[in-house]
Amino acid sequence: MKKSNGYLALLIGMLVVMMMSGCTSSRTTVSHNVDLAKYQYASIINNDTYHIPAELLEYEIQLFDAIDGSRLKLVSDARIHTLSQQEQEKLLLVKWGVSVKPEESMVVVSFIDYLTGRPVASCRGTYTSLGIAGASYDLSSAIKKTAKQVSETFPKSE
Repeated sequence: MKKSNGYLALLIGMLVVMMMSGCTSSRTTVSHNVDLAKYQYASIINNDTYHIPAELLEYEIQLFDAIDGSRLKLVSDARIHTLSQQEQEKLLLVKWGVSVKPEESMVVVSFIDYLTGRPVASCRGTYTSLGIAGASYDLSSAIKKTAKQVSETFPKSE
C-alpha cells in the first residue's frame, strides 16, 4: 500500500510540474501607428557589431525557420544594398536575444524598420520545465513559442 501511495505522489508531482511548465507567457508587442502589412522582407542582423554567441549558433537554424514560417522573405544582410528603394521601404531588420535561467528560458525577436531604425514589433517566447528537461530543451521550446508569435504577427497570405 505504501508503495502505491509513493507512486501516486510521484504522479501528482509530475502533473503539477507539467502544468507549471505550461504557465510561461509568450506575447507580441507592436508599435502604435505601424502598418505591419506593408513589410515583405526581413534580414537577420549578424555582423561585426551584432553577432550571435557561439554557444547559441545551433539555435540560429530555428530562428531562420521562424522567419520562414511567416510571410516575410529572408534577404541576406550582404544583399540589402541591391534592393530597390521600394523594397527597402518594406524591409525589416531582425535582432534576437536569449535569456537562459534555471527557472525559465526566453527568446525575444525584434523587428526594426530598415529605413527609420525604429523598432516596430517584438515577439517573445518563454518556456520552463523547471529544470527537469534541461536548458537546451527549454531554449528550443522557447524558440518554438517565439516562432509561433512571429508567424501570427506576420501571417502568410491565404
